[in-house]
Formats: sequence, structure tokens, C-alpha cells
Amino acid sequence: MAGIISYGAYIPLHRMDRAEFYRAWGGFAIPGETAVASYDEDTITMAMEASSDCLKGMDRESIDAVFFATTTSPYKERLGASILAAALDLPPATRTMDVTGTLRAGTTAIAAALDTINAGSAKRVLVAIADCRLGAPSGDAEQLLGSGAAAVLLGKDNVIVEIEESSHITDEFSGVWRTDSDVFVRSWEDRMVSDKGYSALLSEAISALMQKSRLGPDAFDRVVFDAPTNVMRHAAVARKLKFDAAKLQDPMVLSLGNTGAALATMMLVAALEEAKAGQRLLFASYGNGADAFVLRTTPALEKLGARRGIKKHLESKRMLTNYETYLRWRGIIPLEAARRPEQSPTSLSSLWRNRREILALYGARCLNCGTIQYVNPSANFTTGVTPIRICAACQSKDRFEPYRFADKKATVFTFTQDNLAASMDPPATVTVVDFDGGGRGVFDMTDRDPAKLEVGMRVEMTFRRLYSDRGIHNYYWKTRPIRCEEN
Repeated sequence: MAGIISYGAYIPLHRMDRAEFYRAWGGFAIPGETAVASYDEDTITMAMEASSDCLKGMDRESIDAVFFATTTSPYKERLGASILAAALDLPPATRTMDVTGTLRAGTTAIAAALDTINAGSAKRVLVAIADCRLGAPSGDAEQLLGSGAAAVLLGKDNVIVEIEESSHITDEFSGVWRTDSDVFVRSWEDRMVSDKGYSALLSEAISALMQKSRLGPDAFDRVVFDAPTNVMRHAAVARKLKFDAAKLQDPMVLSLGNTGAALATMMLVAALEEAKAGQRLLFASYGNGADAFVLRTTPALEKLGARRGIKKHLESKRMLTNYETYLRWRGIIPLEAARRPEQSPTSLSSLWRNRREILALYGARCLNCGTIQYVNPSANFTTGVTPIRICAACQSKDRFEPYRFADKKATVFTFTQDNLAASMDPPATVTVVDFDGGGRGVFDMTDRDPAKLEVGMRVEMTFRRLYSDRGIHNYYWKTRPIRCEEN
């Protein structure tokens, strides 16, 4: 039976106490915190983090397809899934697809992945889901919409969660929407949105699933379905369907905010972190209709290696201390341009030629003496990467094999912090790092406390957006302090 082989998740390091929004605008003070994506994060970088967590210890050559689900892709015409596949270093034959336009894009992608596997078109499909929606300043949505990501690997072998049954309904009703030109989420009157949309359609899909599978509310050990920004509606649906409140999965709205298309699957990851073998879960998501699934855990769940998942990412956080930083990071307010020469135009030819070195972070290892080397690309991706032809140690020529640095830890050899350079999070921090196993490189650093940076600090690599030029988002790797302790 097809099901979930592995899971992963990602929550941005930065959180903002909602009291900061209240300080800026007044109005109604909503309790809790909101997960805030950093200035160099978007849905592709967050999906990359969740996917890397999901694929820990997995054979990447065995993945046949990548489905990327989001309502906030950084591109309107370009596959985010293809960027993910390249950064994850997946084979060229990997099938890719983006699913968007609805808050149930994540579960829609999961259903499509199951159909693909059951049809025999693929053996393993990675589904990565991320969202970074914005509410207009001074509104409730600004406080309640958070950022996050989740990923699941689906297939038929070594399944940790079997997907026993599913039910799907669609409906034209849309109480929350954004047009092609909208930056902020729009919504209709709350009671109408909840009563005629969320509460009615989600209940209908779950009821149909229980009837189809001949299971009652008591048959489930855990009940997982996403919540609107009005959390009371979440509990009301559970009561309507006669689920035990103790079995209802926390929607994490108080600790993270509503993470859009990613929310339901992030909640599922949190549930699986606590689940035992042989338990049955109900899993559902709402958005222009609803998807619902019956899941059953297997003994393989308890053998899955450690993941950062939800629990460790929740424990790892840094508070933003002012609302102005949030406005700057989200590009909501204009800033004075840096008094520097214009950047050279990005070369798409160079990006394509050196896509493996830039997106998958490849260097080379000498086949003669074993020396590992990395050459950084040009600062503005104008000329790409100079090929390594001569070994720096033994001077042998053209005797190299590819060597991937993305999954390696490193140690800070030296660093600089520049208060004059243009930066969305000053000072601009640049590190020279020595990779475990060999190799040295120069990388910007992110998610750091400038006061705590020191030579000898242990760091890891993270996939981020450097800058944008004429609509081209330039992705590359940065260093950051190790986010979570390894088991």
C-alpha cells in the first residue's frame, strides 16, 4: 500500500511577539507569536529546508518526482519544483510539478503523488509545501499569518504511514483570495467565510471519508486538520463531528500563526513525531473544497531516523525586537538605495552552465591525492564559476570528481562584519569556513547574532536567496550557526 516513507518540516528562526503589531497600530491585541521568514527566505528556500530534513538518510537517486505546493511562489512563470530538484541534487529525469492557487495545495499535491505512484508512473515522489502569506498592515491577518514548510516522501516501500482511504470535494466558494496583482490576502466577512466555507466543506469531506471507510470518530487516535485564523472554528468543527477534544492536534496558531498551504502537513508532522506504530490518524485540509485521508502508522515509523521536524524547530527561535524590521524584511516599506554602483546584470547563461556548483553546492576532489577544493562563483553571478583544472596540492591536471558541500558542517576560519555595506540585516557578515572533511569557501552568514560570532564557531549550510535582478531570483548557499543539536 502506498503511503509516507519519510517526513520533514521547517520553521523560520525568527518570531515576533504579536504585541509588536499592537504597539504599531493599536486595535485588538492577539496573544502569541508569529513565525517570520527572514529577508533572504521565500517559499522555495523554506521548502528546500523541509525537503532536506525529510530526505535525511534517504537515497536521493531513488526519487522520481518533486511536487512543490504553495500559494506564494516567488515566480508566476517558472517551476519552483525544478529549482528544488536542482538544489537537492536530484537526477535530471526527475519529474517536477507546481501546485498552487488554493490553501489545500499541499493535500492536493499529496493526492496527486499517490495517484502517480499507484498508476506506476513513479515509485517515490517528494511533496514539498511552503507558504509565506502577507496580511495588510494593521489588520488581524498581519498578526495571524505565519511562515513555514513541510515535506513528505511517498512511495510503497518502507512505508511509515499507510494511506488507507481518501475523500475529496470541491466548491467554488472562496472566502479568502488574492488576485494576480494583490500583495496582501483579502477576505470576506468572517461568519460567512467560516459557516459557508471552512466549517461546512471540511465537515462534509470528513463525514464522507468516515462513511466511505466505515469508521466512526472514536476510531482515530489523532485528528489532524488545519485551522483558519479564527481558532475557535477549528474546535467547533471537531465538536460537530464528535471528535474527542483530547485527540485534536494543536494547529499552532498561537506559536507560529497560520502557515497557509503548509499548515495541515506541518500539523501532521507534529502528530507523527509523537505517534506510535499501529495508530490511526485522520488528516484533512480545506481550501475551495477539502481533502481528507485515513492514515495508519506502521512499525517502520519507530525506526525512522531523527528529524528536526516541528518540535526542534519550535524550540529554536530568535525574537524580532521591533515591527520596523518586519516591514523592511517583507519589502512593505521603501528604503533608500545603497550609494554604490549598480550591480552587473545577472547572466542566465552562467547560472545555467554552473547550476550544479551554485544550486547543489558542488566542488571537486582530486583523484590523485584526495584534496578537496571549492571555488566560489562571482559575486553577482555574471561570470559563473572558474573550473578547477589544477590540484592546489599535487598539481595534477584534470583529475577530479564532483564533491558536494551542501550537507557538510564547517568551522569559521575568519569573518568580517561590515556596517557600511548594503544589508537588510546589518551588519553584513561574511565568513571564511573550513568544511569537515576538507575544502574552504567564502559565504555570507545569516540567522546569526553579530555579538556572538567568533572564530572556531560551528556552522552549517542553508539555501537562501541572495538578491533579485530583473525578476531573476539568485539562490545560493549561506552559512548559519548550527540550528538544532544533532542526536
